[in-house]
Amino acid sequence: MTNPEVALLMLGLFIVLVMLGFPIAFTLLAMGVGFGYYAYHQGHPIEAFSDIFNNNIFYLVNQNTYSVMENATLVAIPLFLFMGYVVERANIVDKLFVSLYMAARNLPGSLAIAALLTCAVFSTASGIVGAVVTLMGLLAFPAMANANYNKSFASGVICAGGTLGILIPPSIMLIVYAAIADLSPLRLYAAAMFPGLLLAGLYIVYVIVRVWFTPSLAPKPDMKDIPPRREIYWNLLVSFVPLTVLIMLVLGSILGGLATPPEAAAMGALGGLVLAALYRSLSWQKVKESVFLTAKSTAMVCWLFVGSWTFASVFSYLGGHDLIAEWVTSFDLQPWQFLILAQLIIFLLGWPLEWSEILIIFVPIFLPMLDTFGVNPYFFAMLVALNLQTSFLTPPMAMSAYYLKGVLKKQIELMEIFRGIMPYLGIVILTMVLMYQFPGIALWLPDYLFGTYIP
Repeated sequence: MTNPEVALLMLGLFIVLVMLGFPIAFTLLAMGVGFGYYAYHQGHPIEAFSDIFNNNIFYLVNQNTYSVMENATLVAIPLFLFMGYVVERANIVDKLFVSLYMAARNLPGSLAIAALLTCAVFSTASGIVGAVVTLMGLLAFPAMANANYNKSFASGVICAGGTLGILIPPSIMLIVYAAIADLSPLRLYAAAMFPGLLLAGLYIVYVIVRVWFTPSLAPKPDMKDIPPRREIYWNLLVSFVPLTVLIMLVLGSILGGLATPPEAAAMGALGGLVLAALYRSLSWQKVKESVFLTAKSTAMVCWLFVGSWTFASVFSYLGGHDLIAEWVTSFDLQPWQFLILAQLIIFLLGWPLEWSEILIIFVPIFLPMLDTFGVNPYFFAMLVALNLQTSFLTPPMAMSAYYLKGVLKKQIELMEIFRGIMPYLGIVILTMVLMYQFPGIALWLPDYLFGTYIP
């Protein structure tokens, strides 16, 4: 077999192992070391035990590990994670959900709208899809079930809303993308603002229109349960405003050039602790849990980076990246055709893989082609970011559906959740089409804040 053929075998075997349920980070690392041992084989005979380690793959793993540890951009990840875990354990989200529900009581599907808004706000503070979907599954789904909402409809709302955190800044996914593509995280955050808000807005419009034509999906609330208007406004003030102000301060300091993402994340983590103290929910036990979960998630991300970069380095060394690039360029595509092909490939990869593997392994394949086709890298990044929403919503590996099923257990069948998320999958694709037709949705704000991008 030639080296490019070995690279394709490596890729195919990885996808098979992931679908069999092997841990992704360590599967990437093991395959990178295994195939890398072949790729970097020195040709020296193994005469002693120490000769086994006479291979450059071990040096590559060591260098990749060191590169991850010293990457300044990635420092923001544990700080944003800590902020999210503190907010999650401060009982802020349940107060936020109830107050938004009361404020939206006169709209069709008010509970669903409140769930989407809560997901959007909490996602920006957390950025962890699993945490948002799990918490909202425990908080919002029982409320919608008690209000006789259609279970499939309610589950779709929670799954779709929970994925917004990987798009709406401050997004951990965009920090990872910036590190991979060597782009400015500030411009990426600015570029993601309007697409993220547009997607959340389209979700809400869909809920209102769907319930308007099919009221049985979401019965109206009993007005006897609605408190006085003054109490509604007060609850909204004490639950929605503080968390939103914290998020706006973090984002504003980044987009205004006052702080780098790690610095803003540090202030956000401190702000999360202050909020928890103000809500009288701060305890040593909750802080300890937040630190533990942050360390656990950060360690997972770091191992995923080490494994992915090792895998991608070996795959590229064997000629895999060049083979795929030559295959794409051989079609003599127009720029719009290239964008459709790239997004179609990423969409299909979202079935068996998660966003992190797609970003670290496959996106670098397309990045060198952007100059060839004259594509703005920030525009391409936003298309990818929107497309990665589908990796959480596309059966059979729709992770948000499995997160929700995990907390609801026998309350709902998995197929009901799949049916509920399908309309939102279409909305994501519609948003991508709108952004392609009107690139200013993604490019106007970064150009306005930081000047026109010059390659």
